[in-house]
Amino acid sequence: MKQKQYLTVEALTKYIKRKFDFDPHLQNIYVKGEISNFKRHTSGHMYFTLKDKKARIAAVMFASSARNLRFEPEDGMTVLLHGEVTVYEPSGQYQIYVKGMEPEGIGALYLAYEQLKEKLEQEGLFKLEHKRPLPPYPETVGVITSRTGAAIRDIITTIKRRYPIAKIMIYPALVQGTQAAPSIVQAIETANERQEVDVLIVGRGGGSIEDLWAFNEEIVARAIFSSKIPIISAVGHETDTTIADFVADMRAPTPTGAAELAVPNIKDLFEKIINHKVRITRATKEKLTFYKERLNRLQRSYAFRYPEKLYAQKAEHLDRTINEANRLMKQKILDGNQSLIHLEQRLKRQQPETQLNLSKQKIEALYRRLNRVITTTVNQKNQAFANQLSTLNALSPLKIMERGYSIAYNKEQKIIKSIEDVNVGETITVTLKDGHLEGKIVERKEGVSNE
Repeated sequence: MKQKQYLTVEALTKYIKRKFDFDPHLQNIYVKGEISNFKRHTSGHMYFTLKDKKARIAAVMFASSARNLRFEPEDGMTVLLHGEVTVYEPSGQYQIYVKGMEPEGIGALYLAYEQLKEKLEQEGLFKLEHKRPLPPYPETVGVITSRTGAAIRDIITTIKRRYPIAKIMIYPALVQGTQAAPSIVQAIETANERQEVDVLIVGRGGGSIEDLWAFNEEIVARAIFSSKIPIISAVGHETDTTIADFVADMRAPTPTGAAELAVPNIKDLFEKIINHKVRITRATKEKLTFYKERLNRLQRSYAFRYPEKLYAQKAEHLDRTINEANRLMKQKILDGNQSLIHLEQRLKRQQPETQLNLSKQKIEALYRRLNRVITTTVNQKNQAFANQLSTLNALSPLKIMERGYSIAYNKEQKIIKSIEDVNVGETITVTLKDGHLEGKIVERKEGVSNE
């Protein structure tokens, strides 16, 4: 019996993967489905699930392929994709490696246009508050476009016809193809670094959406927004609107229209100058006429013809003013003297000697009053002391002993109040009014003796 041979999981997975890799039907497939669980890794790779109503399959689009997408994939979007099916060995899961993808129903370019437009609009790049005003009389106009296109010829011809005194500075750039957007950005940055033009025209002639796509690139839009020089966009025909048109400070429908917006018409300026000259001449004549009439009125005036009378009136007014000032000064002096007299009288009434005598009299009266109070207080205290002393003598033990009483002390010199305070044979001291007696306890008897 033949022994069974067991494969490792790795060997089995490699076998299955080779089957997938050598199947020509799985190497070049076209699949339609709905995107879910979409994630873009920091490396630029895209991971998502492609599903329909009955099945789903994992999908990966590497950064090398993802960078060519003209739109941003989103969950729920139905897409048409091209790629190959293979097996991811570590998990044994089969998945689609996507090489190309576009949305179903609308073109990828149109979707990319709408997505970028919405993104930049939310960021505020289209707001009017960011639009810079165009210079009314530019000395130098910068043009960013192709050297060989019809747009540059139209712009130069229009500027030379309308405003021949303006200089034209051309910054050649690619305006079509994969390198067009970086070329346009480089030209805008160069113009801003040099600061040699007053306004920039950025554009090209008309074409398909693919031809005009460089002006829908995000890097071009941000370069226009960051420019310190005002920019006029001139891309395509009147019906073509690009992202650059929304961001630019002014949008022109054609390159010729951009040139007309960039510079004034010198004929209109000459006409304005002539009109200003006529208005200035008319205004000057009117001013001269006005001042001549005013001078005539002044020459005919009373003050101009009889200045001495005007002077005499002023001199009389001055004399009256001086007289009034003198009168007021004298009155002020009289009022001051009167006030001084009143102050002198008050001062006499308030002489220091008088005030001193009054103060002495008050002090003497207070002194006599103080003596009376002190004497009364001392007498009262003496009387109180005598009363307390009499009370103390009446309560003194010595007074009691004068009536025949005595006080007995034990050997610790404590008053004996009970027979329990001494023992038989103990020596005691008896204090009388005229001395002390020493004795010894012979016997202790309870009760009170009447003898």
